[in-house]
Amino acid sequence: MNKSFAFILAFVCSVSIFAQNLQSPSEFLGYDIGTKFSRHHQVLDYFEHVENQFPKQVKLEQYGETNERRKLMLAFVSSEENMKNLEQIRENNLKNAGILKGTSTTNDIAIVWLSYNVHGNEASSTEASMLTIYKLLTENADYLKNTVVIIDPCINPDGRDRYVNWYNETASVPYDIDQQASEHSEPWPGGRPNHYLFDLNRDWAWATQVETQARLKVYNKWMPHIHVDFHEQGINEPYYFAPAAEPFHEIISDWQRDFQTQIGKNHAKYFDAEGWLYFTRERFDLLYPSYGDTYPTYMGAIGMTYEQGGHGRAGLGILNDEGDELTLIDRLTHHTVSGLSTVEISSKNAKQLNTEFGKYFDNSKLLYKSYVLQGNKDKIESLTQLLDQHEISYGFAQGGKVTGFNYSSSKQGQLNTTQKDLVVSTNQPKGKMVKVLFEPNTKLSDSLTYDITAWNIPYAYGLDAVASKSLVSTAAVGKTPQLNTKNTSATGYVLKWNSLQDAQFLSDILKQGIKVRFTEKPFTAQGQTYERGSLIIVRGDNKKVDNFDDKLVSTGNEHSRVLNAITSGFSTSGPDFGSPDIKLVNPPKIAMLSGDYTSSLSYGALWHFFEQQLHYPVTSINTDNLSRTNLSKYNVLIMPNGYYGGFLNENLTDKIKTWIQAGGKLIAIDGALNTFAGKDGFGLKRNVADSTQEEKQNKTIKYADRERDNTKNLITGAVFKTDVDNTHPMAFGYDDHYFTLKLGSSSYSLLDNGYNVAYLGDNSKNVSGFAGQEALKKLDNSLIFGEQRIGRGSVIYMVDNVMFRSFWENGKLFLVNSIFFVNNNLIEL
Repeated sequence: MNKSFAFILAFVCSVSIFAQNLQSPSEFLGYDIGTKFSRHHQVLDYFEHVENQFPKQVKLEQYGETNERRKLMLAFVSSEENMKNLEQIRENNLKNAGILKGTSTTNDIAIVWLSYNVHGNEASSTEASMLTIYKLLTENADYLKNTVVIIDPCINPDGRDRYVNWYNETASVPYDIDQQASEHSEPWPGGRPNHYLFDLNRDWAWATQVETQARLKVYNKWMPHIHVDFHEQGINEPYYFAPAAEPFHEIISDWQRDFQTQIGKNHAKYFDAEGWLYFTRERFDLLYPSYGDTYPTYMGAIGMTYEQGGHGRAGLGILNDEGDELTLIDRLTHHTVSGLSTVEISSKNAKQLNTEFGKYFDNSKLLYKSYVLQGNKDKIESLTQLLDQHEISYGFAQGGKVTGFNYSSSKQGQLNTTQKDLVVSTNQPKGKMVKVLFEPNTKLSDSLTYDITAWNIPYAYGLDAVASKSLVSTAAVGKTPQLNTKNTSATGYVLKWNSLQDAQFLSDILKQGIKVRFTEKPFTAQGQTYERGSLIIVRGDNKKVDNFDDKLVSTGNEHSRVLNAITSGFSTSGPDFGSPDIKLVNPPKIAMLSGDYTSSLSYGALWHFFEQQLHYPVTSINTDNLSRTNLSKYNVLIMPNGYYGGFLNENLTDKIKTWIQAGGKLIAIDGALNTFAGKDGFGLKRNVADSTQEEKQNKTIKYADRERDNTKNLITGAVFKTDVDNTHPMAFGYDDHYFTLKLGSSSYSLLDNGYNVAYLGDNSKNVSGFAGQEALKKLDNSLIFGEQRIGRGSVIYMVDNVMFRSFWENGKLFLVNSIFFVNNNLIEL
């Protein structure tokens, strides 16, 4: 036997041994895959087994950890040769996009990223991830010769385990296919969201959650050519895959559109052979930038959503409305086939994927070259933190005038810039993502959309801005932290009130037992003017606080707050420190409703806000327990967006009203307002447009046209410019206008007996996003935020949800002001 033949034989035998030792998911788990739901740790155990058996073709990497301490893992799968050169392949890809300097030395390796189970109760896809990696290595190894496959088996382990643990505890044995069985009805809040009850599929652009923040770091290191987000939909829908529905965002290239169709046809070949039903080009559009299909698309990839019928209702098996039993085995099988088909067609088109990916990053044809933003430095810094998450470059203006589209006036205008003003330009590799996030008004090819149609960064962060068609020169500006020093002879310290960072400082010192005042009127002291809401920490209020100056200055420095030492309580103008217009902040005792009837997403956003942003304690009260809850222990009660009509009976409503009259403060958000509109004792009334003519027209609308015709009654996430009474404590820190994100067409009249803090006047019009013509008619002279006094207490009406997905940063101070400043009485209930 010659040496060459012996070597080849030894190599073949070694590969065979590896393949023989690799267990299928069913063999490893000890049950046929799809006959049980696997817990997260079991899934990771299987991927570790695969890595152990194929160490030269599989590499696992932990990229993060969830709030509940579950690991976030990626599996890199390719040929042995590619795995040896994995870092070079990664760098070549970034060079191709212009993100790294230099020229790519190869363009024939496709990078495919498969993301599973972003919604925890859409649990079939994680099961499919195990079968997919097994089949890639044992049956489809040829695909890996020119493809790197990145598998994230579970984006949302906390939500998945919440669902899986509940189902495994609840389901009958054998499982019950009756739709009415308890195993097909999840309890609140369900397994869809993560720990803080966020929808992670809406968080890609805003990166509010730890899972997203960790994922973006590694995603930006790779920038794949293909990204698939595996989902589930209702039990009566079969399977959805690319191409997507209109509207496509205008920056999506012809190639991205075309290759979606090619991918869809490849899937159809396999689905048709098995007789599996599917649909394409419906419902799931490519517009809103924070999805697992759109975000990768705007980063140059072919981003796609695959939707399998099932969702959390399906369990291990369910009888759908057509009389067919839909099983978990069916669902994971379909996801496995579409995943493998994706890798196959990517492998066949690897060179073209690389070529077209490189072309995508040519941004020379974009209309706006620079976006210049001006405003509060805290808001600027918050925005730069978001840009850093996405590795988007920015600079600071060099001074001078910049002309372009002015966001505040919605017409051509200019800004006189300073070196503090932020400049974000499109002449960088991620310029198209910059356009998507900053563009004044997104172009819509179709008014039927799956999600909101406006998300503009300048409005969301409360910054004045100009979009310029010229490239604005920038200069790097170093950060110079300004540290406070104590002044033991000062009467007190004053902090201006403008941002959430100021609120975080207030929260911190209140928890330390330091007493704080705020002013309801502007005053001038030692040459500086302090507007409404400015915090005043007086030495005389804090005689019992040990090391008062040290604690205060240390906390100020920790939060990068400027504390101005004031040597006298006698103001140059405006109220003195002892004036009735300078009030003590009564540290609020806050309760918040959770459970049935509340929106889990709205509750989760508020929960996350208090724990991870404001850092102030809040007590969650389950709606099941409200009737026996002693509300007198709290002076603030928050009702998240919800559906309380079947919950707040007459007795509960009277209980809440009595508590308000005694000095309580109720904050009702979005859908919670429906509970009080038109009710005795509450001044809230719905706006109703004259619909007589419309009703006549609706009777003759054709069946096929009804859905599209109904868009005239809809507002799908549009931005409106509101008037603001910034003399009211709820609006301290704001200008006399505010850009609000309106999520629906609900409209309420201005309060007859109360304070209309933010509102729309005559001829209200959306400045960005879609709003139907009939919906607009109801918005004239309508309430956005208001306060009604009832007895010694108040009801705060927040028609628009400032905490929606936690990305509308400029709205959060309205909520903070409502808690700390509005009707700040000292009554112990």
